[in-house]
Amino acid sequence: DGGSLDQVLKEAKRIPEEILGKVSIAVLRGLAYLREKHQIMHRDVKPSNILVNSRGEIKLCDFGVSGQLIDSMANSFVGTRSYMSPERLQGTHYSVQSDIWSMGLSLVELSIGRYPIPPPDSKELEAIFGRPVVDGAEGESHSISPRARPPGRPVSGHGMDSRPAMAIFELLDYIVNEPPPKLPSGVFTQDFQEFVNKCLIKNPAERADLKMLMSHTFIKRSEVEEVDFAGWLCRTLRLNQPSTPTRAAM
Repeated sequence: DGGSLDQVLKEAKRIPEEILGKVSIAVLRGLAYLREKHQIMHRDVKPSNILVNSRGEIKLCDFGVSGQLIDSMANSFVGTRSYMSPERLQGTHYSVQSDIWSMGLSLVELSIGRYPIPPPDSKELEAIFGRPVVDGAEGESHSISPRARPPGRPVSGHGMDSRPAMAIFELLDYIVNEPPPKLPSGVFTQDFQEFVNKCLIKNPAERADLKMLMSHTFIKRSEVEEVDFAGWLCRTLRLNQPSTPTRAAM
């Protein structure tokens, strides 16, 4: 009854870190289950494929593009391109590491309230968070010079800022060739920022795997943190909360 996280985001505008901690646990457990029990990867992790309900349950859905893990590799070209990892967009071999990239990208989107490519500039970040936001890497305001976009090109539907949307091929080129998105500093905990950064390493061999992420400090903290996921969701979506909500779980 809660729908998917892209629908929740429209109402919430941004999803709090402690809620995303529970979401991260559920997605990681779901990916681990698919891999260990069925030898498949999901291949289409994105906010619209993460379902939640008023009992506090979180589930991965849409296995229409899941593929058998043959020697832990696959080389077909399916799924939603804007959430695809760089290695998938380049047409090279990919594994469950690609799902981890998609999860990281989804977490940034849910945290800032819009698809994170191209990254928001300092003016947009200030509008999102209600105050100036500093990028910790450089110690300067988070900003980017948007590429020139010739008129007349088809545009993608992502983004809530006033800048022209990227054409889909520009977007895919950006994912492959530009630095990966990251969470702005000073808004989220260092644990959460580091967790997302490990998901969004462009080289899949260096990207964190499921086991590493499940043991990450952000996940360990989120596992023990008391969070009223069901209550937050019901307030956000104005739903009637069941009398006995379940723990947020996959």
